[in-house]
Amino acid sequence: MLKGGYMGKILRVNLTEQTYKEEETAVELAKQYIGGAGFGVKYLFDEVPADTDPLGPANKLIFAPGPFSGTAVPCASRIAAVAKSPLTGAVGMALSGGHFPVELKFAGYDALIIEGKAEKPTYVSIKDGKVSFRSAEHLWGTRTSDCQQLIKDQLRDQNTRIVCIGPAGERLVKVACIINERRALGRKGLGAVMGSKNLKAVAVRGSQEVPVYDKEAFKKARSVMTGAMKESHALYPMFSHIGTPAVLDLTCEMGIFSTKNWAGTGQWAPVDKLGVEANNSRKIGREHCYNCPVGCSQIKLAREGSYAGILTEGPEFESIYSLGGTTGIDNLDAVIAADRLCDELGMDTMSAGVAIGFAMELYEKGILTKSDTGGLELHFGNDKAMQELLLDMAYRRGLGDILADGVKLAAEKIGKGSEKYAMHIKGLELPAYDIRGAKAHGLNYATSYTGADHNRGYAFQEIFGIPVPEAVDRFAYAGKGKLTKWNQDVRCVTCDCATMCAFILDMALPGIATQNTADLMQALTGLPFTPEEVQAVGERVNNLARVFNKLAGFSRADDTFPERIMTEPLKEGNSKGQLISKEDLNTMLDEYYAARGWTTEGVPTPEKLRSLGLEDALKKLEP
Repeated sequence: MLKGGYMGKILRVNLTEQTYKEEETAVELAKQYIGGAGFGVKYLFDEVPADTDPLGPANKLIFAPGPFSGTAVPCASRIAAVAKSPLTGAVGMALSGGHFPVELKFAGYDALIIEGKAEKPTYVSIKDGKVSFRSAEHLWGTRTSDCQQLIKDQLRDQNTRIVCIGPAGERLVKVACIINERRALGRKGLGAVMGSKNLKAVAVRGSQEVPVYDKEAFKKARSVMTGAMKESHALYPMFSHIGTPAVLDLTCEMGIFSTKNWAGTGQWAPVDKLGVEANNSRKIGREHCYNCPVGCSQIKLAREGSYAGILTEGPEFESIYSLGGTTGIDNLDAVIAADRLCDELGMDTMSAGVAIGFAMELYEKGILTKSDTGGLELHFGNDKAMQELLLDMAYRRGLGDILADGVKLAAEKIGKGSEKYAMHIKGLELPAYDIRGAKAHGLNYATSYTGADHNRGYAFQEIFGIPVPEAVDRFAYAGKGKLTKWNQDVRCVTCDCATMCAFILDMALPGIATQNTADLMQALTGLPFTPEEVQAVGERVNNLARVFNKLAGFSRADDTFPERIMTEPLKEGNSKGQLISKEDLNTMLDEYYAARGWTTEGVPTPEKLRSLGLEDALKKLEP
């Protein structure tokens, strides 16, 4: 029996039968996977066949906070959502902060597993172990803010915490996300999974406390973490007041802020219009996740023109890139408006923006014409056209219907050589950092189990110059395979499983991350952990996800880059001349697979799987 950190129960909800049941949180599950993404990937692997239709009733959606969530550990109100991704066909995992993660714990659960499909639009209400299925027919079609407010009014509880989908998820848009207050479980199309189940929302309220095994040891371990946070040169002096937009100024200086569908990196670097100074001029406040002293989310208000008066929590750096940089738009008020629109429609800002940047380049090159765009002039920089196209994507109208399923499928439908300009890996649109100037960051994009995902193995060594576990040259290739494995495993367990905000890892805990997690886990739960055992959890999750993807049809050939990355050197800026050739990628892949103990084709070996206790995965893989 678990003694602390966990509530001891998993809630399983069947939408088809309108039933639910509670299961015990197994000690071995906690020891081997900790929580969060670990629990999600484990349940997905065990219960969802890899060839399952992501939008069929057999797919499952798992929400899992971590053992740190709901405790005095700062910056730990995080939750993972896991399903087979309708956008990529691979493991789909997204994270969110806010208050919903801890509320699920307070309601008594370490994870929520949603199965089947409701006959009609439904929302699920959970309150301290009591579950009810309620009609959402009156909510179907609402935007996310209205949906959440209507549910709170109906339940007569303004402190209810809610995850929901908007019109995009209802229409099975494959870049649809799940919205939690004004935060997103973005990327991978998990909003479409909810829509496919006729599930509009999940509302949670709880009053329980998360138990602590050894309060004195826990207090001591926590003080080490908070001390490291206070000593950080970036966390409180800068990041808490500026947030992620600070990275835009940095990446522009490095020559790796991707612009104009990755064709203008280094040539167009709009720091003056989209950087820190511009963002600060729109800032009107900050937002904190539960028990977070940092409060990095910046509340911004559009000031000028037709967008004046629109407010958003953000836009974060990645949204400024996708809705501004890659579309060639330097009107920050337009980006603020687009960010808010995406949140209201329930659509991932990153994939949506990259899809529009892709369409704009096709229009500039004559591959798309006005007859294809419904009259929209999709030139880079046309913010009005972007707003219209976002609506068309969410409501599946015209060209928007094609872009709604991401750039990979869009390129296949459009043809005419458009595949060359589709910036994705495994079907997931590329994040902001132009990886031609940051090789380990790029290798992570290529090998992440979710597709092109900067957060699965963020190379802070290259981006911020942090020499942990060692100093690196961002342009070098040697050693990047081993480094990427370390980044992916450590980030997976300390952030995605524990759960904890990844910004804290980057800015305050890189040198003590696994020790910090081991100390907190042991004091909080009573489960014995060493730093090596902590890191092994991250390795276990990454290997299990890799086997799932292998069974789903992915191979070494999918660990690659868009053609532009491998053939077009950067033309200007402080990364001028850089690219990652196919040969250099293969060299890094060989080193990465060797570091992971995989075959040269990128398949986990029997020896590796046995060493991680993944015999069940080996049984599925061997046939």
